[in-house]
Amino acid sequence: MRSERAYVVELYEKLDAERARVEDRYQEALRGTGTSLVERDVAVRAQARELKRLGVADHGLCFGRLDAVDGERRYIGRIGLFDEADDYRPLLVDWRAPVARPFYTATGASPEGMRRRRQLHSRGREITGYTEEVLGRPDGEAAGDAALLAAVNAPRGEGMRDIVATIQAEQDRIIRLDHPGVLVIEGGPGTGKTVVALHRVAYLLYTHRERIERSGVLVVGPNPAFLNHIGRVLPSLGESDVVFATTGDLVPGLHVTAEDRPEAAEVKGSLQVLDVLRAAIADRQRLPEEPRHIELEDVVVRLDAPTAEWARQEARDSGLPHNEARAVFLEIVTYVLTERAIGRIGKGWLTREDTEAWENVRADLLAELAEHPDFAAAVEELWPVLTPQQLLADLYSSPDRLLAVGAEALYRSDGHAWTVSDVPLLDELVDLLGEVKKPRSNAEEAAETEYAAGVLEILQTERHDLMDDEDHLLAQDLLHAADLAERFVEHDTRDVAERAAADRDWTYRHVVVDEAQELSEMDWRVLMRRCPSRSFTVVGDLAQRRSPAGAATWGAVLDRYVPGRWADRELTVNYRTPSEIMELAAAVLAGFAPDVTPPESVRSCGVRPWRRQVSRAEFARCISEFTESESQREGTSIVIGPPDVPGAVVPSDTKGLEFDAVLLVEPARVLTGNAQGAADLYVALTRATQRLGILHEEPLPDLLAGSEVTIETAVVRQ
Repeated sequence: MRSERAYVVELYEKLDAERARVEDRYQEALRGTGTSLVERDVAVRAQARELKRLGVADHGLCFGRLDAVDGERRYIGRIGLFDEADDYRPLLVDWRAPVARPFYTATGASPEGMRRRRQLHSRGREITGYTEEVLGRPDGEAAGDAALLAAVNAPRGEGMRDIVATIQAEQDRIIRLDHPGVLVIEGGPGTGKTVVALHRVAYLLYTHRERIERSGVLVVGPNPAFLNHIGRVLPSLGESDVVFATTGDLVPGLHVTAEDRPEAAEVKGSLQVLDVLRAAIADRQRLPEEPRHIELEDVVVRLDAPTAEWARQEARDSGLPHNEARAVFLEIVTYVLTERAIGRIGKGWLTREDTEAWENVRADLLAELAEHPDFAAAVEELWPVLTPQQLLADLYSSPDRLLAVGAEALYRSDGHAWTVSDVPLLDELVDLLGEVKKPRSNAEEAAETEYAAGVLEILQTERHDLMDDEDHLLAQDLLHAADLAERFVEHDTRDVAERAAADRDWTYRHVVVDEAQELSEMDWRVLMRRCPSRSFTVVGDLAQRRSPAGAATWGAVLDRYVPGRWADRELTVNYRTPSEIMELAAAVLAGFAPDVTPPESVRSCGVRPWRRQVSRAEFARCISEFTESESQREGTSIVIGPPDVPGAVVPSDTKGLEFDAVLLVEPARVLTGNAQGAADLYVALTRATQRLGILHEEPLPDLLAGSEVTIETAVVRQ
């Protein structure tokens, strides 16, 4: 024990020294002496990333030791440290390195060349103890089980913890799987599928950093509470180039304020809604019911239905998005109107053979039309500039427009009351409508001009390197607009995650999707658009699906995009839910999904679930007693129930979360609250890691009362 403490002290001394060196290099990079702006930015970012990497290791820097049969000793930790003076001998092995793998996979029956595995326990920078396994004999696995049980039995704090010190072999195989396409991680409640997916991201960043880091990683979760819960895991592993978002965040600047009716959500989630969107756009490309007369200075021109119809067809046939095709529509209309006008104005003195005069008259007419308010109003009426938000809002709030496109179920009085299901439609419309070009602000132009001037000044300073013997510019001296634009983007001092989160067109190298069974077909279109390489880690449990537009099978979702390029792996061990509670949850699962095998709990807690039947008037007092009782314990607690129970959280908002104690209120009404009530009840029952209580007025539903699992009748204070 003394030698381990001394070694870890040396590791922290090494870490502190390395931090100091990187901090010096970071400050030097900030000064940027003798370097260009671009070179300075690159150096600053590189040193900032290294500081972040070193900054995660203050707690739990070293958590394990492996002793090989040949006498080699390896210390395993969050990051790698090396002795530069001794030919970069590894002092601490990064947990993701191949040589660290036996720490997670070696067993008594299959030691993988290892003789001993020691797991170090620490508080802050101090080693407080260890557990040890002698490998190569069956009884050597007990200590490993003890370390795992100590971790899963520990009280929960705020946020999900990393499992870097206690990754199990089943989990490690998934974390290190080098699959180039989509990997589906499926498992029941408590199997650790989310934390495994996050550790897999850390592993992929370690093994493919150059390929992934530049574009970053997107992690998509079901709600902000879930993202807050998991948000510390990757930073604790030294990875920060990650964007966390819900599906409602995938259109920057949009605020979700409402919730769809189930029938509306189902329509919006189906790929058939694409026909609705296209029809809604076509409905705004109109023909005039009566000819529009435009009074010009020398002539009156008529914009009639045949002219508009020709222009509309040409614009549609161009294949351009709506807003970009408007230029085609405008070109045809102005051509017809100016031809008619010239024929009248030049009657008797102007012929087509006089090309120059003809075109001069046309130019004058075009200039006049461009400034004419009646003509502008007519074009806007027949082929308006559309934004995704305005098109959808107008569609949703108009029964006539919805009837015209066959989508009456989407009506709502407030068209701008956005829902999560609207996000993929708005995202789709960005491409269907095309860009609405906005003039740049003076500030934006000034910033770009200033940066461009700086780049040009640097080039002029270094110009002598680009000159030939006759003092003529070489080809390399030419500065193309695209090059300058790229340099301006690189000058953006925000990190990858900040830039990506603000840019709808940003594409990621890898995407993690949690609670993926809830995503609709349209949600998947958005995500596939965000990741052209189709590199995904998909996390889900089909038995917990509650969205009517969600996935029935993984193949139904993925074969459309990655046929033959997706694989699935299942986690079968429940680390969260003790067997006493899981028996009850399994009885519920068998009632609504009899073909699904529940995960096997790795532990028991010694406390059976309890129930108490009271009147509804007593709910508030009983909930208060539960809350007060749990506040005296270490850990976390929550009350889950129907929406009308004060102080209760609905089951759908707790998906992916875990608590030491759960009080489930009125399970019968949870079950009958919506079409997915059985899945909601299953979710609610599997959030507890230690204690589960049930408070009810109505009789327990058959899924609970009819099971063979005993629910103790007890007071709330148990």
